[in-house]
Amino acid sequence: MSDLEPEKFVSRFDGQPTRWSVIQRAHGESLDGSAEARQYLVMRYSPAIRRYVRAITRDEHLADEISQDVMVRLLQGDFAGADPQKGRFRDLLKVAVRNMVRNLWAKQKVRRTVDYDLDLNADSSENETDVAWTESWRDQILNLAWSQLENYQQNHEGSVAYSILKFRTDDPDCSSEELAERLSQEIGKPIRADQARQQLRRARVRFAEFLVAEVADVVNVTTPERLEDELAQLQLLERIRDVLPADWSSNPR
Repeated sequence: MSDLEPEKFVSRFDGQPTRWSVIQRAHGESLDGSAEARQYLVMRYSPAIRRYVRAITRDEHLADEISQDVMVRLLQGDFAGADPQKGRFRDLLKVAVRNMVRNLWAKQKVRRTVDYDLDLNADSSENETDVAWTESWRDQILNLAWSQLENYQQNHEGSVAYSILKFRTDDPDCSSEELAERLSQEIGKPIRADQARQQLRRARVRFAEFLVAEVADVVNVTTPERLEDELAQLQLLERIRDVLPADWSSNPR
């Protein structure tokens, strides 16, 4: 058996043109692919929205009903008026969902407990429902980045990016020798510890690229400051800071 032939590593942080955010594509009538972008929004946010509604209502039926209504609004382009200068899109979406819950409760005259009175909790950033919203949003972005990394490995011969990063994530204390042994068993080729370390570094860079791209898609105006702030707010920046190039934020995706 031969040693692992490393893939040619080209970072997407280098020379990648700035792209329209998915929000702009979804709601810009003059842009091609707006319908596809809206469908992408629905697929992307439905888990986060449903989890948030469930945290507010503690009712599976209401969570399904309101989540479906929000998805319909996204498909119809009802968030075309979203102004990135007035705040994050995820915050706008959270307020819209909160208002829909409040309106439904008022219409149905649902009796609420004090803990889940939206009027009392509207300005709090630390209440349970807001934590659920941020966590579900972050989890969805991480899931999308992992999915992209897995697809990348499947479509690039010689890549072990997903496998090796998954090994390390599942067992963060494993040594380079143990990582090399597991990877050798995975691909059927002998891997040295130094090769495993190199492949792990490349995998972390690739994952960081996908993560930054996912966040950039919904910041709308992807200035370095806005992008870095969003990563920090979602507690994602520290996960990838050490593998980001010094000038990474000068060319947001």
